[in-house]
Amino acid sequence: MAQRLELAVSYAARRPWVPRRSQFEMWARAAVPALSRPNVLSVRVVGDARSRALNARYRNKDLPTNVLSFRGAGVAPDGRNYLGELVICAPVVAREAKLHAKSRESHWAHMTVHGVLHLLGFDHEHDRESRKMAAREVQILDRLGFSDPYA
Repeated sequence: MAQRLELAVSYAARRPWVPRRSQFEMWARAAVPALSRPNVLSVRVVGDARSRALNARYRNKDLPTNVLSFRGAGVAPDGRNYLGELVICAPVVAREAKLHAKSRESHWAHMTVHGVLHLLGFDHEHDRESRKMAAREVQILDRLGFSDPYA
């Protein structure tokens, strides 16, 4: 079954480095199961201030974060599945990649896959859920040619 993904990417920040739309599409496609209906996803790349404001508003955490996932409306009358929106903070992803000695690309791929899995219902609030989500992330990233982000 052919997987269809309608992806909108917008950039409110482009520093220190951000992926191209085609990279986001490849990573998101790898995380979304193949369905007959189109899946709709939005990715917004932001800076520290916007990430911090959104994280404070929606998670009561007054600091910027790597990725926020906002679930979409689900299946619309036209048959498209609105997965939701990822808001990824470019400076945080860059700092984390450097801190953990990862390539920027691999960490961006991880954050994209991680965010999409949240939109699909995965979570990491409890140990069992966390192990299941991490295993799925490792599997997807391996298929994309990236090493285990938790190793």
